[in-house]
Amino acid sequence: MTNIEKINSKLNENFAEKGFRLTAPRKAVLSILSQNMNHPTVEEIYLQVHENYPSIGMMTVYRTLDLLVEWGVVHKFDFSEGKARYELIDHPDGIGHHHHLICHNCKKIINYTDFIDEEFKFITKLEKQLSKKHKFQITKHIIEFYGVCDSCVINN
Repeated sequence: MTNIEKINSKLNENFAEKGFRLTAPRKAVLSILSQNMNHPTVEEIYLQVHENYPSIGMMTVYRTLDLLVEWGVVHKFDFSEGKARYELIDHPDGIGHHHHLICHNCKKIINYTDFIDEEFKFITKLEKQLSKKHKFQITKHIIEFYGVCDSCVINN
């Protein structure tokens, strides 16, 4: 069984529990996200879905993404460029928890996964301190670093 088939199987179960089905549009959107690590926009997802399913409209893609975000299957990001970007939470490539490096110039997004022990310890300690100080149970975090990528530095 391929990774996307495993995801579809798991999602079929989750959707059924919530009273929904894993419809063709939902499968198509999930397939695009499972093949794309570049945080596509709604428009980019729509164009790719539309190639195989010309009858699916932009609003269907929007509603599908909203539903997948609500169910905790997909992350929705706003990297300060005026449009949302999306990625699967449990990507088939096994990327797992990661942070993002975002270039101000070219808008390149780099997935940062190679945490060192000190970073992991720092974040864990910070979460515990924040939870205690604010009486708030932290369930997840998202960290974004903004700057200029190597390509943009070289080209300027």
